[in-house]
Amino acid sequence: MHLSELATPALVVDAARFDANVAAMAAARPGPALRPHVKAFKSTALARRLDAAGHHTFCAATIRELEGMAAAGLGSDLLLANEVLDCRRLGALVGAGARVTVAVDSVATVEAAALGGVAEVLIDVNIGMPRCGCEAGDAGRLAELARSQGLDVRGVMGYEGHLVGNPDRSARADGLTAAQDLLRQAHEQVGGDVVSGGGTGTYDQNTAATEIQAGSYALMDTAYAAYGLPFTQALSVLGSVISEGTSRGRRYAVADVGLKSLSLDHGNPDVSESGDPPVGSEEPWGKVWFCSDEHLTFAPILPGGARVGARVRVWPAHVDPTVALHEAMWVVDGDEVVDRWAVDLRNW
Repeated sequence: MHLSELATPALVVDAARFDANVAAMAAARPGPALRPHVKAFKSTALARRLDAAGHHTFCAATIRELEGMAAAGLGSDLLLANEVLDCRRLGALVGAGARVTVAVDSVATVEAAALGGVAEVLIDVNIGMPRCGCEAGDAGRLAELARSQGLDVRGVMGYEGHLVGNPDRSARADGLTAAQDLLRQAHEQVGGDVVSGGGTGTYDQNTAATEIQAGSYALMDTAYAAYGLPFTQALSVLGSVISEGTSRGRRYAVADVGLKSLSLDHGNPDVSESGDPPVGSEEPWGKVWFCSDEHLTFAPILPGGARVGARVRVWPAHVDPTVALHEAMWVVDGDEVVDRWAVDLRNW
């Protein structure tokens, strides 16, 4: 099969770029120093490639993701890096032989883990992002409560989400100083072998974590591409130009890649005619005007470009929610489709 035979919109992964991304991260964070976050790609087929690269521990954001990983035989050490109030499905995974750890940050979540049959927890600490996590000073108290209920406290976790989205490397480093101090303070109270945290944006700067929860690096998006990281954009949405016209003297084209196949929470995508994304300060091949439900309206930079029937590549600004909109990723080598990876970890 070739790209021209795919029905659009179609999620496409460049095999060479993907392999290079995986190799670069495996060299920087080998084996258990990386706990890949499956929320970024939601595919057990892709997870198997990371397992083959030496990463046998994984984290996830939803119970559904953990269930799918365990069913695929990838359940040797799974972390739900999120709080839940009903752990019975997680307990069922433990009963079936998977090793499951869950994040806790309150009395209610500790009790939920104990009642649901999950034996192992991490104390989730707020290290600056106003989302989940207890205050660093409360971590020891929660660890004592967890142990009193028969739970094994493996350590702590904390996510510097307020920093990983900053394209300024020096600003990320400055913010990490305070964030890591909080995580170390909590770990001194809690104990355990695990200090979990970080992401693609801070994978090489977070020195407090024993394991980094990165996932976007494997596929990448335009937001992370602006950081100068040693990973390249491997994921795009293949689209077809279905209409063209003029507005106020300016020519535009319309592709069949809209909000139902692309996430805009991190901004508009880039558009290119080839399988190569715009890099750095390069002028984009097409200027996106707006996205609607099924349509992407853009102005081709070059006169005569993007006629009806042409194929275009749309490069998303945020990988995670874009992948979740598709049933499969098509892996390509040039114009040849070499594999199909089911996006089998979607939903809840």
